Amino acid sequence: MSSSNELPAKCIECYKATVSRFHRKCRFCNELEFEESVLCDLNRCVQDIADFQCYAFQPILRLVDAVITHVTKFDNGSTKEIRKNSLAELLKSDKIKYERALALQKLDRDPEGVYVQLKYHFAWSISHRRAVFRPTEDFFGLVYDTFLGCGELVGGFVNLLYMAPDHIHAYVESDGELSVEELAHRIKGFSNKAILKKFPHIRDMFGGGAGIWDEAYFVETIG
Repeated sequence: MSSSNELPAKCIECYKATVSRFHRKCRFCNELEFEESVLCDLNRCVQDIADFQCYAFQPILRLVDAVITHVTKFDNGSTKEIRKNSLAELLKSDKIKYERALALQKLDRDPEGVYVQLKYHFAWSISHRRAVFRPTEDFFGLVYDTFLGCGELVGGFVNLLYMAPDHIHAYVESDGELSVEELAHRIKGFSNKAILKKFPHIRDMFGGGAGIWDEAYFVETIG
């Protein structure tokens, strides 16, 4: 996370920039202890401090006790267990079982062959962290299908893991032919066009010309 002397004034006033906690409106963030400071950093790193915008801004208006109640506490070692269990569910899916069986068949036919399959967890925010996907049930079906449709673009498989009002989490499998940057670029570009085509009113929230997604993204390998 950025040091306090590098933060925009709005972030310094925002309790999310000073209190370590997880996104209250994202179940996935809570399960993986994915701290909201990551989303804050992604939002800041693509903007100039002078023109900084953040629609997730919340000033410190609550009592200390009220803020503390939002900080999730875990016993020692439970973080790894939660992450392990959540990813284990993902890796037991029928899709991944099929991919593993197919890879074993390929290796059986060609033991000298090299087959690459990389698995990633991506997260990125809506521009300026606007809560565009609200209510989420109005958008989830289209966004979910759109991400599934990105599989051919990345030479693998894309699945929407969770959609919060101001950001998404995605699972991506790749054959290693594309860089991580290109994976994110293709998925964002394809999904941006599909979402704006279905919900053209969203474009007005960004001045008519900008896309939905922030340029920055978080990625980690899994599996």
